[in-house]
Amino acid sequence: MATAAFNLALINPSTFILPKSPNPTKLRVRTLRCSSATANAVPGLSEGPWKTSDARLVLEDGSIWRAKSFGASGTQVGEVVFNTSLTGYQEILTDPSYAGQFVLMTNPHIGNTGVNFDDEESNQCFLGGLVIRSISISTSNWRCAETLGDYLAERNIIGIYDVDTRAITRRLRQDGSLVGVLSTEESKTDEELLEMSRSWDIVGVDLISGVSCKEPYEWVDKTNSEWEFNYGGRDGKAFHVVAYDFGIKHNILRRLASHGCKITVVPSTWPASEILKRKPDGVLFSNGPGDPSAVPYAVETVKEILGKVPVFGICMGHQLLGQALGGKTFKMKFGHHGGNHPVRNLRSGHVEISAQNHNYAVDPASLPEGVEVTHVNLNDGSCAGLAYPAQNIMSLQYHPEASPGPRDSDYAFGEFIKLMKKVKVNA
Repeated sequence: MATAAFNLALINPSTFILPKSPNPTKLRVRTLRCSSATANAVPGLSEGPWKTSDARLVLEDGSIWRAKSFGASGTQVGEVVFNTSLTGYQEILTDPSYAGQFVLMTNPHIGNTGVNFDDEESNQCFLGGLVIRSISISTSNWRCAETLGDYLAERNIIGIYDVDTRAITRRLRQDGSLVGVLSTEESKTDEELLEMSRSWDIVGVDLISGVSCKEPYEWVDKTNSEWEFNYGGRDGKAFHVVAYDFGIKHNILRRLASHGCKITVVPSTWPASEILKRKPDGVLFSNGPGDPSAVPYAVETVKEILGKVPVFGICMGHQLLGQALGGKTFKMKFGHHGGNHPVRNLRSGHVEISAQNHNYAVDPASLPEGVEVTHVNLNDGSCAGLAYPAQNIMSLQYHPEASPGPRDSDYAFGEFIKLMKKVKVNA
């Protein structure tokens, strides 16, 4: 679009006398004439100090959303999901469970607290891209070490802003999660990007193998004393927990350590026989990305461990437990992603405000007799927790470690400790 430049000229000076005044005042009056010229005639005015749209989000339904880019450049395909959290974008960026997905933040203003290196949930960013309404032009937080844009650029993650996130969210709620393509490359046509979105699918893809560790390691870090709140939760006895890394978040490990556990983290493909040789007091099946039906090897591992030691499943671990017990999982319309999901504990009657991130759920009607549904999501009634006392099993479909403001769900780690203690005493 051509930009108009204005040429201002002063012409015809004249004298004007105010009427009906005992002491007339002479004013110098000048006529202002404005004329326009194209920007090409005025060097340096062809570009403004603002950023223009240079990115596209093309969804598989054919809609094209033009936006402005920040972070990295390029082209990336992924499943678009919306997250309703008001804060915590850095934890979201580093949550391995978002592998293969673009995260759209419904909160319109993102980036104002920058990023720091204490809140990361893993050693890298796993999500495919970030979609936001407005990016903060400045940061204001005492722990800020870097801007969000620089952080994403260094990690090769594409971000876009100045896009109607409310309209996209409504579309996802109505039609379900959609595959999309983010691109900053002008050389690619809309048709090419649309074809990319329609030829890719996240269902049935093993995403766990790409986020799991490669070798076992010991975890020792606890929750920083500055943030610790479990002052009376330890009884002095250390329990050895083996944690399967399906995409585990650091804070799960910190909370276990803060509750007095000795932790060994193993890859997703580690044989169950090797785990049982270690004679752990309990096994944790962690969160992770994607479709639980795409990782039958993980389901078989869970089956081999059930009944031999107490187990605790979180998110993906919960879904794998559901399948290992003979139940079925299904893909939800648009999943649960956010830090404000109400969950009812059916045993206590208490309602917890939980952090959730999953696109799949366990069908409770498919579970065998004896398996108890312990928690229910109050937004849609889906299964949010299981227990099978006969085999010392407990699981949650949400993140008890996340503490999205309240610490409502941290008690789950204490219950896992009690379960291991009970089995050890009765052995």
